[in-house]
Amino acid sequence: MEFLSQFLPIIIYFLLIIIIIVGIVLGIKLIITIDKVLKVVEDVEEKIERVTPIFNTITAVSDKLTNIFTSVFDSIQNFVLKLFLRNRDKESESDLDE
Repeated sequence: MEFLSQFLPIIIYFLLIIIIIVGIVLGIKLIITIDKVLKVVEDVEEKIERVTPIFNTITAVSDKLTNIFTSVFDSIQNFVLKLFLRNRDKESESDLDE
């Protein structure tokens, strides 16, 4: 029993030292990995900043084209409606005259 009471703390201390060393190594690898991830994120942000004006331009152009096409189609629709309404008015007047 005395042997175990002297030998067991030595084993526990040895295992704790191994766990601490493994934790330190994992912590260092985690720090290196986080640095690499931050570099990638910064690179992606720079590329997004370069591309953003292109998308803003495309959005502005598409909005203007949409407004132009909407106004053209509205004017065509109004013209067609006026033609049909005139024909109806003429037909209704001819029906009333008879």
